[in-house]
Amino acid sequence: MPIVLVDDPLDPRLHDFRAVPDPVLFRRRGLFVAESRFVVRELLVHPRLTTRSLLATPAALAGVRDLLADRTLDTLPVYVAPPSLLKQVTGFRVHRGCLAIGERPPPATDADLPALSAARLVVVLEQVGNPDNVGSIFRNAAAFGAGSVLLSPGCCDPLYRKAIRTSIGATLRIPYGEVPDWPGGLHRLRAHGYTTVALAPDRDADDLQSLAAAPPRRTALVFGAEGAGLSDAAAACVDRRVRIPIADGVDSLNVATAAGIALYALSARLRGSAVRTGPR
Repeated sequence: MPIVLVDDPLDPRLHDFRAVPDPVLFRRRGLFVAESRFVVRELLVHPRLTTRSLLATPAALAGVRDLLADRTLDTLPVYVAPPSLLKQVTGFRVHRGCLAIGERPPPATDADLPALSAARLVVVLEQVGNPDNVGSIFRNAAAFGAGSVLLSPGCCDPLYRKAIRTSIGATLRIPYGEVPDWPGGLHRLRAHGYTTVALAPDRDADDLQSLAAAPPRRTALVFGAEGAGLSDAAAACVDRRVRIPIADGVDSLNVATAAGIALYALSARLRGSAVRTGPR
């Protein structure tokens, strides 16, 4: 595997990295960016995603070198340069001095996710466009055992650089797909045995604790966009609405925070149920 020292920001071999700040161009070219040593490590060991090239400072390279040692026959190019050159190439200060270019998998829909047939808990997002929120929701989903994430058209790309970084690599691990015929496609979840549950601030919605006390066998938690919340059309397609009680005078919770609370409440109960109903 070639490890190449570079000292010229115009080196043609760094062409992919110069396009990193342009997410539209990057997606059009079928690429994505993993940033930081931890996320790059996730990409390097991923069983299905291909790493195209790596650019790192000497210190960052030391943090991933153990994963490169067994790739002696690999043609993955590894470019090493000082932090100042990384900034010249990309136009920004590279988080933890490490970037990797990955090749995008083919776009997936809910019909392409085998995980839906096995999971007990999934997350569904409508028009959640902020990459910090999407990344944080994926991170919460990974922490609390959600099997997949479904997205309406208009959600932030989970392979957008900031979403991947905020998720600490969870967007690389958790299967996800778009529901193209939103919101009617939500009804397909019933075929997999899911009860669709929308998080809503409405006073007439059930308390989250009542859901957690007796959770459905399979639950799809549905979250709307920050501020606007779930659309009326999507709300009409769900089986149940629940709310997280909050103090008077507070309008609502951040969507990623709400997702973390709801996922924790349900996953704790589902884990207990799995223990009680497991083999004796």
